[in-house]
Amino acid sequence: MNWLANLSQTYDDHAHVAGQFELKKDGREYALIPLSHTTQTAHIEVHLDMEGHFLSAKVVLKEEGSTIIPCTEAAASRTSAPVPYPLFDKLMYVAGDYARYCEAPKGTPHQDYLSQLQDWCSSPYGDRKVRSVYEYVRQGTLIEDLVRHEVLHPGADGKLLGKCTPELEKRFGKKPEIFNVIVGDQSGAFVRFAVHEPGQIEHRLWRDTQVQESFTQYYASRMEDTDLCYVSGEWLPIAEKHASRIRHSGDKSKLISANDSGGFTYRGRFRTSREAAVVSYEVSQKAHNALKWLIERQGTPKDGKVFLVWGSEQLKQPEPQEDIYDLFAAHEMEPEVMGDSTHKQYALQVRDALVGFRYDPQYASIADVTIMILDAATPGRMSIVYYRNLDQNVYIDQLEHWYITCYWRYRYRKNQTASTGSATFVKTPTPKDIAFAAYGPRASDKVVKGLMERILPCIVDQRQIPLDIVRSAVQRASNPVGMEEWEWQKTLSIACALVNKHYAKEGYGLYLKAESTDRSYLFGRLLAVADVLEERELNREKKRSGSSSHRATNAVRYMNVFSHRPLRTWKIIYAQIQPYLVRMGDKSFFYNKLCQEIMGKFELQQFNDEPLTGLFLMGYYNQRDEMYTSKQAKEAGQANSSQEALQDPPDTVTDDHSE
Repeated sequence: MNWLANLSQTYDDHAHVAGQFELKKDGREYALIPLSHTTQTAHIEVHLDMEGHFLSAKVVLKEEGSTIIPCTEAAASRTSAPVPYPLFDKLMYVAGDYARYCEAPKGTPHQDYLSQLQDWCSSPYGDRKVRSVYEYVRQGTLIEDLVRHEVLHPGADGKLLGKCTPELEKRFGKKPEIFNVIVGDQSGAFVRFAVHEPGQIEHRLWRDTQVQESFTQYYASRMEDTDLCYVSGEWLPIAEKHASRIRHSGDKSKLISANDSGGFTYRGRFRTSREAAVVSYEVSQKAHNALKWLIERQGTPKDGKVFLVWGSEQLKQPEPQEDIYDLFAAHEMEPEVMGDSTHKQYALQVRDALVGFRYDPQYASIADVTIMILDAATPGRMSIVYYRNLDQNVYIDQLEHWYITCYWRYRYRKNQTASTGSATFVKTPTPKDIAFAAYGPRASDKVVKGLMERILPCIVDQRQIPLDIVRSAVQRASNPVGMEEWEWQKTLSIACALVNKHYAKEGYGLYLKAESTDRSYLFGRLLAVADVLEERELNREKKRSGSSSHRATNAVRYMNVFSHRPLRTWKIIYAQIQPYLVRMGDKSFFYNKLCQEIMGKFELQQFNDEPLTGLFLMGYYNQRDEMYTSKQAKEAGQANSSQEALQDPPDTVTDDHSE
């Protein structure tokens, strides 16, 4: 029940904005929904006067269609049975002349709608604007008025058209607006009302707080069944049915459901759902409405799964899947993006970026942070697959620990300009980056969301990264032939970050650990020496010949095989670089000496053909970086930015994973 209590408290903390629409970046509207209300997408807007006379009507644009509507428990859970909403609804419910223009519906939906609306209007909580709507809809001329004003379009038989016809499009010179906003035929259009009262500015009933409060009080007065709420501990009216449409307006999945009294839900345990748990109507409404609002406001959806982080009072919190560079930008920090970036500098920047959440006065009152992942296994049932509620300072500490222990140096284009040239920067990979490295840029959303769910406990609870993810990233980074240069460089850096995190206790890091005697690390260093040697000779040949073609070195082409059979493959690579060593003359002394120094660190029994661990990538990367850093740059702590630096991705990269 902790999640219900947290969400209910969040609603109370922000109840002053209930019913007020906000805009998302894509232009769509959302709001914290008042109690006893829900949201629907409206297609038609009808304007009336205070006497209930029709004034005008129009088709509602998609980005303006979000509508807060009064809602009963029965209507919120309706499926095939005709249960009307109290005020706004589909034509089948609000139009008394529906049978004249469409196939006659089952049951008596319009009569049920009128009866419910009349009961509200005649109650002590009735509203005069709602009475105007009642006076109009009881006349039974809604579709006739909409047809007359060319909002809806009938065919030759007088029935509403199921789809736009060429004749209709020719008549209007374009496709009528109703066919652009509705999915299906016109008979399924959802109608909302606006009532114009002299002297009043707000005529849109779905934004009128007085109308919303009127229905909330009316519906509360009709609830008589009370019991002990397991969340609040108070004796309150209970919720028999709970809200759906949690992730979006078309979502039918519920977090709380107990309608399987004939199946296995209660057998051998309880006779009724109340014996399992009781949640009051008020708490259920507050919790579900707050959750919907938070998801719209700051949730991260991924193939039906929703990742959500919030604070009870100050909602926006740094998220585990967030790019650390976004945090830098939010605090107007300029990250170290050149070759003098060190782990110490990076760690200081991370702490500076997070210190605002820890000590900024506007966040000082936050007691805790909640992390939640929602997913639906079936169309009707949703579950909380991950839930953590922890102290804010502990949460910030966990994030900081993740950022400064899982990091690596990257060499691919990031905000490159003509003046800055090639950028080298230290960064922590996001869960999406890790999915890119482990499964490739074409990994499905289902695979990515599964990985994000598995990585989250590694960040929040400081668990070890699953070994299969590390191995998959290492395997892809060991096979550069099938990737573009920039893609491989990014994959290699991410794989090194994961390996570095895995072997953090062994003292490996961004720079070459020359004293290491680990066989995988040493084999990686040998591969780097052969790679750099051949790459430099190939570059010299290109300059002499004026050729623009690029050829992969033998070290790169054999890297995948090298990771599985290092000794056998090293013999092949070493034999193939001999012509380059001969051609270099005295300059080959440096490379031969370096190879001998590295091989001298092997124990005899370790110089074998057993497969290498991910440390070989770190040895490869660090040795390359060491050899491409000039003596002056080492003294100044700066990387060489000459033309011999590693290549950047092309200017036309459009892949979502590129920077």
